[in-house]
Amino acid sequence: MKFQRYIGVDYSGAETSESRLKALQVFEATVDAEPKKVSTPTQGTKNWSRLEIAQYCHRALESGAPVIIGLDHGFSFPLSYMQRYGLASWDAFLQDFMRHWPTADPHTYVDFVRENNPRTGHSSELRLCEQWTATAKSVFQFDVQGSVAKSTHAGLPWLLWLREMPPGRSNVHFWPFDGFEVPSGKSVVAEVYPSLYRRRFPVSGRSADEHDAWSVAAWLREADRRGSLDGYFVPPLTLPERRQAGLEGWILGVC
Repeated sequence: MKFQRYIGVDYSGAETSESRLKALQVFEATVDAEPKKVSTPTQGTKNWSRLEIAQYCHRALESGAPVIIGLDHGFSFPLSYMQRYGLASWDAFLQDFMRHWPTADPHTYVDFVRENNPRTGHSSELRLCEQWTATAKSVFQFDVQGSVAKSTHAGLPWLLWLREMPPGRSNVHFWPFDGFEVPSGKSVVAEVYPSLYRRRFPVSGRSADEHDAWSVAAWLREADRRGSLDGYFVPPLTLPERRQAGLEGWILGVC
């Protein structure tokens, strides 16, 4: 098996990075155990904040044991956006995004930064991976049921933080931006879409947000145990599509 730990995170872009949100859920599985709910490390509190989730992911990546983390938000923007603003790499995109969308700043809502912000896109703009799925929405489509726009705009700064913190550059593979093939022994951070996996597993009394995070961790573990995870890392793309996805990102499991 490629990994020893499997972490599923159901994300939320509501309120601020320090706000404790019921919608933020974390489940972790191991090679020998099904997913279990992970509670916030702060005593006397019930819910996670986005800041705490980033710190938890960093500790997991820092542990040394190969871990795969599935985060439920977009990791990048469509090619049309990149071309419009002259962004030729994912790292350049993340740095540019932080300058125009400082959504991880204290006391900052996504909506505060979104208001009158010219550095945005249109809800009709889709990444290639979103065109390949029946229900995935544009990362620019706010304020609709099932939208990932707010989560994406809230989560991107924390991806940059994880990438810049040790061991972000050495032992962590941010898929697929560091390549579609994942080297043996490296940990992985990948974009996931719980709708792809949630119906495969019984709910068993979990809330919708809990079941989404549980399903991500369970699917990652199951795919690794079956030996099929490597196949999902390399979707059947043409060379031009592969180059596009290397900039836009890809949803793990979309084939």
